[in-house]
Formats: sequence, C-alpha cells, structure tokens
Amino acid sequence: MVRRATSADLDAVVKLRIALLREYREHPIYGRLRADAEQRARLVFGSQLDASNEVIFLAEAEGGAIGLLRCVESLASPLLIPDRYCYISSVYVVPQHRRHGVMRLLLDRAVAWCGERGLTEMRLHNVGARADTVAAWDSMGFEVVEQVRVRRLPTDSTDHLNAIADPITSSLQL
Repeated sequence: MVRRATSADLDAVVKLRIALLREYREHPIYGRLRADAEQRARLVFGSQLDASNEVIFLAEAEGGAIGLLRCVESLASPLLIPDRYCYISSVYVVPQHRRHGVMRLLLDRAVAWCGERGLTEMRLHNVGARADTVAAWDSMGFEVVEQVRVRRLPTDSTDHLNAIADPITSSLQL
C-alpha cells in the first residue's frame, strides 16, 4: 500500500531517508553525513511533511514503512516551458523489498499527485552511479538530461587566495 506521509510518520521518514544516505557512503556528496544528521533530519523532514507544495509518499508492508518518494511542486525558469514541474527526490526502498514493484507503486502515486496539480513534467534527482538504479529509472521513462559536478575549494583562505592570484603555479603544487 502507498499513502501520503503525515507528521505522525516522521520517525519512519527519518529512518528511511537516513538509510538512503548511508547506502552512499562512498559518494563525494552524500557520503559526508554529519554525526547529528538524524537530529537535523527531524527538523527538515518535519517541515517538508507540513509543506503545501510537496508530499512524501510511504510504501507500507508487513505493518511498517518499506519505501518512500518525495515530490515537490517546483517553479521552473520563467523563460522555459513548463512553468511548474514535479521534482522527485529521496526515493528509497528497503533492500529486501526491492525488485518487487515498490518503486513503481510509489512512482504511480506520484504521477497521480502530479495529475491532481496539473503538472505535466517530472524531474528526478538520483545518484546515477549504480547500474541497477540507472536501469530502474530508464525503465520508468526517465532520461538523463543534466549532470551535477562538484569542485571542492580549499578550506584555508590563503590557499584560495593563492589559487586566484596565480592559478598556473598553484595548480602545479603537489
């Protein structure tokens, strides 16, 4: 069964979303989980559960939450069509329940939510490093249209100033 999460589901939402982040320990962004992430998550996810422009769907089985998917009604650039779209993130299914159609059920509910709001496009944020994840989203009609790149900046302000002042010699330093 898939249903809309409420503030009463905060514990389950935190548990599933932190589990998602922990699956990506080696990821250059998501692998940098703070020690107090669960405490911080309660504040962030609690406000998301109460927001009028977004929803978190929970998949349940055997008396507990086994998956989730977050949808946000987002404004697009005023220069582009459509004006609004559904931004999907934080999709997670507990490992022992994968490959049983749970993600498809969550996505079907998200599509219905989009229809209720008159949204005609979905944009997905996912980590595309795993072949099984890529194949799953491809099979559901999503295509890659952008990339996210990361560049870490020096933490010492003098390193940063030196790099700006002399980018050639600072890039040659070992």
